[in-house]
Amino acid sequence: MPNLVLDSVSVATPDGTPLFPALSLTVGREAVGLFGRNGSGKTTLLRAIAGEGSYSGSILCNGAVGVLRQESIAGDRIVADVLGAAEDLARLRRIEEGRPRDDDIDRADWTLSARLEAALAQVDLPAVDWTRPYASFSGGERMRLKLAALLFPEPAILLLDEPTNNLDRDGRDAIIRLLTGWHGAILCASHDRELLENVDRIVDLTTTGATVFGGAWSAFRDHRDAERARAIDALETAKADHKAAQRTQQRELEKQARRDKRGRAVAARKAEPKMHLYAQQQRAEKTGARTLAVGEDLARTTQEALRDAQSRVERAVPVHIELGSCGLSSRHVLVDASGVACDFGPRRLFGPLDIHIRGPERIALVGANGSGKTSLIHLLTGAAEPATGQIEADRDRIAVLDQHLALLGDDETLIAAMRRHNPALDRQEAHAALARFGFRGHWADRLAGALSGGEKVRLALACLFARPDPPQLLILDEPTNHLDIDAIELLEKALRDYDGAILCVSHDEAFCRAIALEREICL
Repeated sequence: MPNLVLDSVSVATPDGTPLFPALSLTVGREAVGLFGRNGSGKTTLLRAIAGEGSYSGSILCNGAVGVLRQESIAGDRIVADVLGAAEDLARLRRIEEGRPRDDDIDRADWTLSARLEAALAQVDLPAVDWTRPYASFSGGERMRLKLAALLFPEPAILLLDEPTNNLDRDGRDAIIRLLTGWHGAILCASHDRELLENVDRIVDLTTTGATVFGGAWSAFRDHRDAERARAIDALETAKADHKAAQRTQQRELEKQARRDKRGRAVAARKAEPKMHLYAQQQRAEKTGARTLAVGEDLARTTQEALRDAQSRVERAVPVHIELGSCGLSSRHVLVDASGVACDFGPRRLFGPLDIHIRGPERIALVGANGSGKTSLIHLLTGAAEPATGQIEADRDRIAVLDQHLALLGDDETLIAAMRRHNPALDRQEAHAALARFGFRGHWADRLAGALSGGEKVRLALACLFARPDPPQLLILDEPTNHLDIDAIELLEKALRDYDGAILCVSHDEAFCRAIALEREICL
């Protein structure tokens, strides 16, 4: 029986910092979802299991392992290269053309073509030309090719790293069928809520522990939300306890001050012998000291409990952000396009079509992989010219939030990014703008390239909405790719409260529902 056994496995960052405590897990004939915030160690763990990284503990793979990686494939490769069958296909072609080499007949794999076509069919990719360049496919088609290459050698254990990124509806359905119909072991790192709804168990990786949860996403979400609620309740209790301890301490200080005052008054009258007054003073000082010490201990204890509760909330509950108002009128026309068409070489991608966006509309831009959705975005923003038609758009009030967050530079600090996009802000104003999006103090001098996916989204939104004229049309191009679920939910909340227009390209149906898209533009 194929299975994967992890015994006290831990991985670390390049500088040796452990990413999560030791994980023990057995994956049999089932699909296990690997969950956690960006940077929690999901990809690093998968690489360690695949034999591509260091780890502590023990890893046992009973069966051949297939790995689906996030890394891109060189654009100069052809389909046969991606499928790992270039040499074998060339051998068959030489035989078919009647020019075989000495050992071609003996080494020929006569079932190769049928097995390759079966692997492609398994991911809903029609038969393709083996010599077609990989770079000529859309993002979703490339992912399907990678999946076909994964399945072709017929592994027993699958390691999947964000397999639904860039996939259209058909591609996502193919992945889900793979999860539910696979007869071996699957360990899948994903932030796709629909995909996680189809796993048997979820492993939650955090810096404080690796928790194995028996159930799919909805049950895990309810458990997570209950934990968050308990953390918030504990914080409120800790705040109340600390305030009560402070009040008690203050009352004791005031009592001691009154006692000291009365003692000084009695001494001033000289109504009692000095010996007696001295004894009274000593007793009062000892009693007061004990009382104050108890009060200080209580205040210190409650302060420590408060810090601990705040830390648990910070770990469990995502940062809240507000975009602010863009002042968009319901009558204002943002885009007026007529007869627009787009070509890719000799091929027409779409059009001619008319597009009108007025007021705070929420629109889904839909179409299969390769239909031209990203190309249309380039036309609307002025980055490209249409093959036919005219586009009138208020481009000064249009912003794009794409999966690669192209508006950010990895080698610039957060405050440098803020001031580059908002040159009118002085340093203090830039600090204040960053703080509104959860970047306080030393965060301003960190490099953008060192941020997690969710932190980069916050920074991008901060840069866009710190302007005196924030965007009135926000174009989203697969914004949830590479984001963890906490970051996705943060983005959803911010967009639900946004009073501008949204044009969204996303195959994440849960995300589209959450931001309440109202109509579709179909390509």
